[in-house]
Amino acid sequence: MPGDLTDHYDPTAKVLRLSDSTYASPSVAALGVVAHEVGHAVQDATAYVPMRLRQGLVPVAGFGSNLGYLLFFAGLVMQATALAVVGLALFSSAALFALVTLPVEFNASRRALALLQDTRLLASGEAPLAKEVLDAAALTYVAGFAQALSQVFYFLHLLLAQRAHSEE
Repeated sequence: MPGDLTDHYDPTAKVLRLSDSTYASPSVAALGVVAHEVGHAVQDATAYVPMRLRQGLVPVAGFGSNLGYLLFFAGLVMQATALAVVGLALFSSAALFALVTLPVEFNASRRALALLQDTRLLASGEAPLAKEVLDAAALTYVAGFAQALSQVFYFLHLLLAQRAHSEE
């Protein structure tokens, strides 16, 4: 698959898609990425509940983050608090999606490390390196959740500030 950082497991098509760079690399990092994506495939095969929940939230989060943003700012501009609150609630679905993603990603990383150790695909001493790569990848999702949550709080602050200003 063209591009970098495009590696993913597609639960709809039941396929693992790897970027050209991951597929061609013999590195511990690439092996960790592949094992992580296999972890997602195992989650799907075993009906891992957080993954099912996340998949159910995909359309809601996509719809909510796009429409919510528009409704929120339209509500602010028109001073229609109810519209802004609806927009904020819809936009918050992106933060909920990011939160539900955390256990899915951490579990896939744990499964990946176990798979790499159980299959002896790592040379002696490479397990700590693989764990570092997997932990770093999982932490990007923590950062994503923090960013989504901070944006929700920022929008909430804008809404409350506008309400306070209009009540003066």
